[in-house]
Amino acid sequence: MLDIKFIRENKDLIKEAGRKKKIDFNIDELITVDDERKELQRAFDEKRAEQNRTSGLITSTQDESEKIRYVEEMKVVKVNMQEAEEKLKSTMQKWHSLMLQVPNIPDFSVPEGKGEEDNVEEKTWGEKPEFAFPLKDHIELMNSLEMVDFERGTKIHGFRGYLLKNDGANISWALWNYARDFFGKRGFMHFVAPTIVRKEFFYGTGHLPNDAEDIYKTQDDDYLSGTAEIPMMAYHSEETLRKEELPKKYLAFSPCYRREAGSHGKDTKGLIRVHEFYKLEQLVLCEADHTMSAKFFEELNKNFEDFLESLELPYRRLLTCTGDLSASKVKQFDTEVWIPSQNAYREVSSVSYFHDFQTRRFNIKYDDGEKKRYVHSLNSTAVATPRIIASIVENYQREDGSVAVPEVLVPFMGKEAIGKPSMQ
Repeated sequence: MLDIKFIRENKDLIKEAGRKKKIDFNIDELITVDDERKELQRAFDEKRAEQNRTSGLITSTQDESEKIRYVEEMKVVKVNMQEAEEKLKSTMQKWHSLMLQVPNIPDFSVPEGKGEEDNVEEKTWGEKPEFAFPLKDHIELMNSLEMVDFERGTKIHGFRGYLLKNDGANISWALWNYARDFFGKRGFMHFVAPTIVRKEFFYGTGHLPNDAEDIYKTQDDDYLSGTAEIPMMAYHSEETLRKEELPKKYLAFSPCYRREAGSHGKDTKGLIRVHEFYKLEQLVLCEADHTMSAKFFEELNKNFEDFLESLELPYRRLLTCTGDLSASKVKQFDTEVWIPSQNAYREVSSVSYFHDFQTRRFNIKYDDGEKKRYVHSLNSTAVATPRIIASIVENYQREDGSVAVPEVLVPFMGKEAIGKPSMQ
């Protein structure tokens, strides 16, 4: 959410942000409603002052006839107050709804484009493996090595269901534990975050209202989080931090749930697109300074790229264009890892920064000694399973049907290769 004063003073800038992000938003309607809001607030405050004045007269007067007259006046004042409050409440709801539609302003370095096809490749790393034997995809490999059970997973969960077992489960734990150590050495505080989160916090991060179809909802009107970003942003909601506490650097583990609405027909088999998965998320809260945000943005991205390089997985980095950039974000990188069987890169991480767009909604501030300011927020994937397992298995497959274990995971796996359980 942007500051309404900033919006009013920079109408053309906001309109341009909406155009670039392909967001149909009527800023003139917001300004009109904001004028109504301010006028109704003024009228309501006047009636409240009148109520306080009349209440004081009732209390102070000793004349019974005057007291009766003031009581009658108070009845009229209360009716007027109620009417004014209802009008203000209705207008505030409309104002808040319009404010939630205002897009954040993309950084000047973000390329203009219509959608993901216009994202810009900025970097590639690693040698794509060449195989002197018939290539297998992760489904065939993991089935033959008894690492996964899709049939029973579908029986239990339904479409996109899966069970990781044996070394399929072991490599998941290895990745989580390795990531915990890897990112922990970079100054992150560790968390295990809740998955069931109040609805209001999804609005805070910007996942609602736009992603409503992709979120699982409980019968209590709470939601299942698709990323630890949401509960970790809620962690400091309605708090004022000290400047000396910043930056806050959190590494949070959580189950994640996404309905994958709109992806029917895409990745219907295997581990590339599933309804439930596990993720470690990097999150940073820092001072309200663009240079500081840009610095941590590059740092979070480097953390993940270093992580992939330590696993020796080929990847590429994409700079997200304006048409593929969500309303809340200033800038985003997507990192895609190589999937040999698909002859393509597939996304395994994104890193984004928001300035104070999220923290205004969460009301997270810090005191810099002069005034209270909204902190800036950033987040990035640290590692998400099981998608990355598909890449590891395919890139590390061997001619005999076994899979080599990345060197950095050997201490966590206790072995250098994955073969059939009967072979171990």
